[in-house]
Amino acid sequence: MGRMPTTSDSRRVVVTGVGAVCGFGWGVEPLETGLRAGATALLPFSRFDHSRHRTHLAAQVPEPPSGVAASFPAWRRLTQADRFALFAAAEAVSQAGLAAPLGPAAGVFFGSSTGGMFETELFYRELARKGGRPRLSALASQPVSGPGDAVGRHLQVAGPVRTISSACSSATLALGAALDAIRAGEVEVAIAGGSDSLCQLTYAGFNSLRAVAEGPCRPFREGRDGMSIGEGAAVFVLEPLALALQRGALPLAELAGAGSCCDAHHMTAPDPAGEGAAAAVEAALADAGVAAGRVDFVNAHGTGTPLNDAAEWRALERVFGPRGRLLPLTATKGAVGHLLGSAGAIEALATLLCLRAGEVHPTPGDGPVDPALPLALVTGRPLPLRAEVAVSVNLAFGGSNAALVLSRFPAPADRAA
Repeated sequence: MGRMPTTSDSRRVVVTGVGAVCGFGWGVEPLETGLRAGATALLPFSRFDHSRHRTHLAAQVPEPPSGVAASFPAWRRLTQADRFALFAAAEAVSQAGLAAPLGPAAGVFFGSSTGGMFETELFYRELARKGGRPRLSALASQPVSGPGDAVGRHLQVAGPVRTISSACSSATLALGAALDAIRAGEVEVAIAGGSDSLCQLTYAGFNSLRAVAEGPCRPFREGRDGMSIGEGAAVFVLEPLALALQRGALPLAELAGAGSCCDAHHMTAPDPAGEGAAAAVEAALADAGVAAGRVDFVNAHGTGTPLNDAAEWRALERVFGPRGRLLPLTATKGAVGHLLGSAGAIEALATLLCLRAGEVHPTPGDGPVDPALPLALVTGRPLPLRAEVAVSVNLAFGGSNAALVLSRFPAPADRAA
């Protein structure tokens, strides 16, 4: 990623279908409704016992609607992360007007952080119980590659099936890898996104780091005190513009560019100056052939932790200069929590929905914006904005930074033509 600027229609890649599962429910519609309302899905949850932890909130996915389980083979044997991935992929493929088998011209590019870890925890809990005899088959989908593999099997994808696991930037990197594969002619259709489920490993881990807020996270707000964890999946169907139009598909947006880099600074702390994050955004803009001045809004990583939000603001200042203080900013994690390996996919989808709706969704949370971060955070209600170009940013442990550039379709030049 971060290659030469876009100069030819042959490099243009569009989104023809999207799907989602999150704390608001199953499907893109409940996600969009929740985002527009400025609501939060961060509530007390029941997936596992969290009584010994200092925090007790998460954005847990509700039970699926009636009939969903019957739509997918071997639903009972799938992990939660697999189920989220399959539903979101099926919704996206249906909207794109495609169907299985997708065959050798298609590929799957997925991000995940823990895969089937929750079910693995159940396996070992049963194993430790006196007289417990857990089924070994319960570990079949334990690998982090499980969600992407499940999507590949269900859609009968005979092209590449690849999983990227780089903590919280995983799905963003997966979308970038899909973009590269289409531009290179490796695939004609890419099913790209991410999926992760709640598990005790991550919940206990972030609690032990004291990185989790006791209430819903409040990105970029004064007095913010940590992140909030969520779960779910988001999936994009990506195709070359020419082939999508040739088969009569309706593009929803253009995935114009992607960029990534590493802080090379610290395992868990971000580079305080934001240099790495800025480099990822600049690489994405260069890949898209888009000047920073053309960006209409940013969907920030916005975890709600004091250090991450501050470092990200400095990165945006580096990229956008004084204009960064006026650039509308939103943070989807305030609504659906931090989806870890799937965060980049659900946030890119939220960005796409904003482009299509002509408004930027508000960031839930109370209190004023941190005066040390003079940014234009969208709060309270959606901000009407006829945006053409937006950036979605994700930062991760290990200093893994990634960014995407999405543009509204059709672009002004297309309409003029």
